[in-house]
Amino acid sequence: MGNLRSVQKALELLGEQADFTKDPKEVADAEKLILPGVGAFGAAMRNLEKLDLVQPIRDFALSGKPFLGICLGMQLLLEESEEQGLFEGLGIVPGRVVRFFQSRKPNDSIAGLKVPHMGWNTISIKTSNCPLFKDIPDGASFYFVHSFYPAPPEDWISATTFYGEEFCSVIWKGNIFATQFHPEKSGAVGLRLLRNFANIGRAEK
Repeated sequence: MGNLRSVQKALELLGEQADFTKDPKEVADAEKLILPGVGAFGAAMRNLEKLDLVQPIRDFALSGKPFLGICLGMQLLLEESEEQGLFEGLGIVPGRVVRFFQSRKPNDSIAGLKVPHMGWNTISIKTSNCPLFKDIPDGASFYFVHSFYPAPPEDWISATTFYGEEFCSVIWKGNIFATQFHPEKSGAVGLRLLRNFANIGRAEK
């Protein structure tokens, strides 16, 4: 769903081999797995189900190898989402995906803030030892486009961002990483984050 090629191009710029796949065996055999995405949660889950990729993705997450979700790919990791109804997610991360300013209508504003949250915003790092944050300072800016955000347990939250309310913008536990922002659209700091992910478990290039 969406931003596959832009993520691939960013990784290729870093000298990494990044392949698309619909093959469960290739998912299982990958060194690392990235699940990007933009669009609606329910439609994305239906696509994964049609491609018989739901269980292979869950199995990869349990394998201990590095896994990165980006934007919608982050949200899909959770148990369920409230977007356009209630939809079951991959269940890799506990919690629910919720909408900004839930008491407001879609086009209403709060303190001048519109939904979707679109543009550059800063992160507040909660776990400085997270491998994604090597050489990335607290308060670094990344590019966001989203109307919903994940609400996992606190021990899964590695960074937060404020947009009318504080929300989880980075997840990390063990081999599972995820960002609500788009590192592939976030300039040098986004490339640094992708480099950090690529370097997990091997000597840095």
